[in-house]
Amino acid sequence: MGASDISKLPHIGEAVRRKEDYRFLTGAGQYTDDITQANQSYAVFVRSPHAHATIKSIDTAAAKAMPGVVAVFTGADIDGKMGGLPCGWLITSTDGTPMKEPPHPILAIGRARYVGDAVAMVVADSLQQAKDAAEAVGVDYDVLPAVIDMREAAKGPALHDAAPDNHCYKWAIGDKAQVDAVFAKAAHVTKLDLTNNRLVPNAMEPRAAIGSYNRATEEYTLYVANQNPHVERLLMTAFVLGLPEHKVRVIAPDVGGGFGSKIFLYAEDVALTWAAKQTNRSIKWTCERSESFLTDAHGRDHISHAEMAMDANGKFLAMRVHTDANMGAYLSTFSTAVPTILYATLLAGQYTCPQIYVEVDAWFTNTTPVDAYRGAGRPEATYLLERLVSRCGWEMGLGQDEIRKRNFISSWPYQTPVALQYDVGDYLGAMNKANENADVAGFAQRRAASEAKGLLRGIGYSSYIEACGIAPSNIAGALGARAGLFECGEVRVHPTGSVTVFTGSHSHGQGHETTFAQVVAARLGIAVDAVDVVHGDTGRVPFGMGTYGSRSISVGGAAIMRALDKIETKAKKIAAHLMEASDADVEFANGEFTVKGTDKKVTFGQVALTAYVPHNYPLDKLEPGLNETAFYDPTNFTFPAGTYICEVEIDPATGKVRVDRFSAVDDFGTIINPMIVEGQVHGGIVQGIGQALLENCVYDKETGQLLTGSFMDYAMPRADDFPTFNIDTICTPCTHNPLGTKGCGEAGAIGSPPAVINAVLDALRPLGVKEFDMPASPGRVWEAIQAAKA
Repeated sequence: MGASDISKLPHIGEAVRRKEDYRFLTGAGQYTDDITQANQSYAVFVRSPHAHATIKSIDTAAAKAMPGVVAVFTGADIDGKMGGLPCGWLITSTDGTPMKEPPHPILAIGRARYVGDAVAMVVADSLQQAKDAAEAVGVDYDVLPAVIDMREAAKGPALHDAAPDNHCYKWAIGDKAQVDAVFAKAAHVTKLDLTNNRLVPNAMEPRAAIGSYNRATEEYTLYVANQNPHVERLLMTAFVLGLPEHKVRVIAPDVGGGFGSKIFLYAEDVALTWAAKQTNRSIKWTCERSESFLTDAHGRDHISHAEMAMDANGKFLAMRVHTDANMGAYLSTFSTAVPTILYATLLAGQYTCPQIYVEVDAWFTNTTPVDAYRGAGRPEATYLLERLVSRCGWEMGLGQDEIRKRNFISSWPYQTPVALQYDVGDYLGAMNKANENADVAGFAQRRAASEAKGLLRGIGYSSYIEACGIAPSNIAGALGARAGLFECGEVRVHPTGSVTVFTGSHSHGQGHETTFAQVVAARLGIAVDAVDVVHGDTGRVPFGMGTYGSRSISVGGAAIMRALDKIETKAKKIAAHLMEASDADVEFANGEFTVKGTDKKVTFGQVALTAYVPHNYPLDKLEPGLNETAFYDPTNFTFPAGTYICEVEIDPATGKVRVDRFSAVDDFGTIINPMIVEGQVHGGIVQGIGQALLENCVYDKETGQLLTGSFMDYAMPRADDFPTFNIDTICTPCTHNPLGTKGCGEAGAIGSPPAVINAVLDALRPLGVKEFDMPASPGRVWEAIQAAKA
């Protein structure tokens, strides 16, 4: 069944209320911290207060003697007994050498490399006892100079022996000589320097984990707030603890938001699992918010220079980009892929730019490791490109919409110069719809009204594209991925006709329990409530790669569709036996099996029951049951795209920026549940505007202390920071997955930041402000205005 067929089925495209919300809204959800194990102890981590320091000694005697203390572990206790945290993506430098991959110990050994680096773990009977004992651990540090600014990393003190100049890799894509030749003959070149500010993820639920060990079976269980439990288990068993995979069970129960920061294997997860056997206790750790700021993998943090070569009419001829990317103190799980494979390959955007060359230098600094955060490389690419495109328009005397229209791709499939091939799209259609929905024709009147109040008004565009559903495994492997990127789905039909689906895709706010149920219900012609979805438990679910990169419905859903194909094939044989017909003549639609040219029919429920009553059909031809498992390894990415238009109003006296209007038109292909899609877009736009106007992670450049280490210092967006969003869609179904879906979870966070900053610049340009970087906080905007006046 193809995308055009399934889009016509009942339940597809319906705004079905989320099945999972009842338990969340009534307090019946079960998160990791809600779980209490028998014989449970509590862990607290002792963390370095210094960004860079030699650990001369650790005195644990006083802590071990305190009431309730079960054990205190340091790096010396684990040294040689386990490996360090692995990086899941190998990047090869332009000179053919592999990236520098220094050890990432579970507890610091010999040296602490960022504020928050764990140097010891205290286990006690109660949380308060563990906290008290942690205070009693004495660590003698010899403080070393720290490197915080990656622009100074090459000349700063080395963090690792493996990287004496703090350089991790130099990576590039494209033909530099050809690009340089085009630039030499271009009629006009636009240049832009910009920074993509570092962000701290702040999911509602902090990270949490419980490690336990069963002496009778020699099995470990880890409960953890994580987005991909199978990958967590694989990395932990194969690369760190050296345990048989079947002896470790990872359970990710309800998870209160991930946004990328819960994809990774963290040191705390390994330490708890290992220590559970050493102490013969279950050990719980729940991260406090101040710890989260210090230790959850941060996002973004790029410094880039970009140039666009154009002809006299504003047609793009070539682009060249150099980006410095901050890795932080260690390489996190997917960190190396973010500023390379997931970033540079998206710099063609929606445009017919024939030549592109991108060069990326990655650096180690004494800061928290940086990894994927909602969008993971795609927001960084879109921000750079869409800022550059708007500047091209301004310099060429063209409107932000016109410069884009002149360069839009208009035929598909389209091979970009940076590896990716787009299968389908309608970029002009999205732009035209966005212009209409945003009432761009009335902008001049609204600007005049703002000026009459002494305010500035600007309009900004962003035409984004993203690559979702990382794929396929063989190509990703050739590009450095150290694991497959497939997904698995198992469908079990019960004798009564109800269905349980087991999926490797993990839900932490996306609504899988509803959308996956809609897909199954549509295919089988049963009620949505007759379908249960199970995820997040390696002990129950076949191997899967988890949820990230807006891949769940396009990859996980496609695996379920393949399993349903197998079920339909077997069910037709059972139906054919019941109707005394050939299975080649049996058709299935709307929950009924019929024989072509006759009035014979049986229901799906009848067939399901028959599958479990063997005397109703010959066992020598068909075995009992109606369960099937399938894997899906996508042949290409999916490519959601759209145009966002933002209008801001600025008070020049205070620098306060107010988002007054925001319109978004997205192409997500087939939409299973429009209500859930709209919620995802809303959430993404909020995060994107938060980065554009408010959020900014700042370290003291001398000491390496995190200056924005709490909500008192790190400005999170609130509801009153936003207008009512105008959300709309167009549809060009994906051509290579059976649902025609494209992924929607990250689009809002990708498309919104450049739209906001382009609007800010549009408002400030008449005052002489030529450039501005995120966040456009009141103080920064006011200073830019004063500098322009001066």
